[in-house]
Amino acid sequence: IFYHTSECDGAADDMPKLSDGDDDVDNDEGQWLEEEEEDSPPKCAASLLTGLTDAPLPWESEDFLRPVLQDDPLLQTDPEELCEDSSLWTGPSSGAESHDALQRRAQAAEDRARSSEEALTRAMDDLHKLKLLAQGLVLNAGTGKAGNLGSVAELREDEDEAYFGSYGHYGIHEEMLKDKVRTESYRDFMYRNPDAFRDKVVLDVGCGTGILSMFAARAGAKQVIAVDQSEIIYQAMDIVRSNQLEDKITLIKGRIEDIKLPVETVDIIISEWMGYFLLFESMLDSVLYARDRYLADGGSVYPDLCNISLAAVRDAQKHQEHIAFWDDVYGFNMGCMKKAVVPEAVVEVVSDDTLISEPAVIQTFDCNRVCLSDLEFASEFSLKITTTTECTAIVGYFDIFFEKGCGNKVMFSTGPQVTKTHWKQTVFLLEKPVSVRAGEELRGKIIVRKNKKDPRSLWVTFDLGDRKQTYSLQ
Repeated sequence: IFYHTSECDGAADDMPKLSDGDDDVDNDEGQWLEEEEEDSPPKCAASLLTGLTDAPLPWESEDFLRPVLQDDPLLQTDPEELCEDSSLWTGPSSGAESHDALQRRAQAAEDRARSSEEALTRAMDDLHKLKLLAQGLVLNAGTGKAGNLGSVAELREDEDEAYFGSYGHYGIHEEMLKDKVRTESYRDFMYRNPDAFRDKVVLDVGCGTGILSMFAARAGAKQVIAVDQSEIIYQAMDIVRSNQLEDKITLIKGRIEDIKLPVETVDIIISEWMGYFLLFESMLDSVLYARDRYLADGGSVYPDLCNISLAAVRDAQKHQEHIAFWDDVYGFNMGCMKKAVVPEAVVEVVSDDTLISEPAVIQTFDCNRVCLSDLEFASEFSLKITTTTECTAIVGYFDIFFEKGCGNKVMFSTGPQVTKTHWKQTVFLLEKPVSVRAGEELRGKIIVRKNKKDPRSLWVTFDLGDRKQTYSLQ
């Protein structure tokens, strides 16, 4: 190995001379040396290294750290990794053999990485299946025993933060309070049935601003315990004090599944738990937990009865705006968008003059008896058609009843035939309208289940014989 150094310039005199008989070689070699000197520093004999004094060592120059090939793959290879597989090492070999060995090692490393990625993918799939299985076991379990929390209660607080956070905004409470059908029905039930509340202990699940708790206190309740996880509970505390009801109403912040009440049992549970299509948001899960955990024998949950109804709709304009619209968008066919648009259930007010069938109740719940597993169900239905036309959608809504132990029964509906509420109606648009005739029946099957990934949202599947569509409420 020869090192470049400027001190080697004087060593030329010590180099052996070529003989006269080597003229041709001398000429060729001399030409090669001249070309070499033009391109690189001169070379020196190894013997000169012993004579160096305090001058910098030749190998300290950074010239020797520059690779011949700028992106030499060999310099980017981990020698330890290459040595792991001894079967690939065959000892010193020619350049071609070394290159082949390097390729084999690189291929082996790539195969190992691919195998590891495939194994990781399989493990993640298995984990997801296990999670779904566990959620299914929870959903299919009954609620006959106190302490069976159900899918919503199994959510961690951070997973449920968005839901409760939405009820921390004042606008949603203003909308609910201004819904006279809703609020006055609760008020009338309590004020018209004071015997049901006199000297009773009442639990208000999801109290919000505390309006139901104050109704109960005014109706004669001995004690009212109001529970809410959202930040609105702090405004409710001020509201209760402003109305001099703090001696009767106790407010507690937290989820009903996570807290401990200051009493062992309660006589009445009141709650406005209903969501779109009745079951959206799954707040009924929490009411049923409170019932199984705290309700005394002979007590009652209010509202105590509720049902879900369906009706057929013909609204060509709405169908055009939401579905047919995608067939021609500024001259472009976007029909593929229907596959994404149709499965989204629409919450809106439906005009009663668009109804083309008599309503049919598909499910009824007794809140004093129902179990969590009953909240996922399948039901066959038959809609008696009143007009010969095309059915563009099916609308769903619910009715609420306050009846148990009530001398003056109260009920309200969220259907399109009566005064609208903040729940409106839930519309399931059909991708293609169905031709129907007056007097005939539109038969089908509906399946309602919770979204396993988000148990506060719903999947609703309609099977109309020749077509089947699943909708989401989330």
